Amino acid sequence: MDNSRAVLASLIGAMVGGVVAYLFFTDSGKRLRHQVEPAIDDLARELASFRTTIKKATGVASDSWQMFNDAIGESSPSQATPSVRYSNPRQTSPF
Repeated sequence: MDNSRAVLASLIGAMVGGVVAYLFFTDSGKRLRHQVEPAIDDLARELASFRTTIKKATGVASDSWQMFNDAIGESSPSQATPSVRYSNPRQTSPF
């Protein structure tokens, strides 16, 4: 079993090395790299924007949950004892 893992690790390392060598040491690899870089930059910007959107949505959901608790007369989650209706005993809201 250990021998097959060593062979697999060697094969993966050889493939990664071949791809890196192609991308950095051949003209067509350099052209491909220069074509792909803007797309990767765009993807990184989109992921950062998505992360910001998720953080905002989480904040709104948390605020809404707090307003709901206030409306029905429950104390704030920081003052309340943990509820047993949630799967985690320390969880005080579903978000």
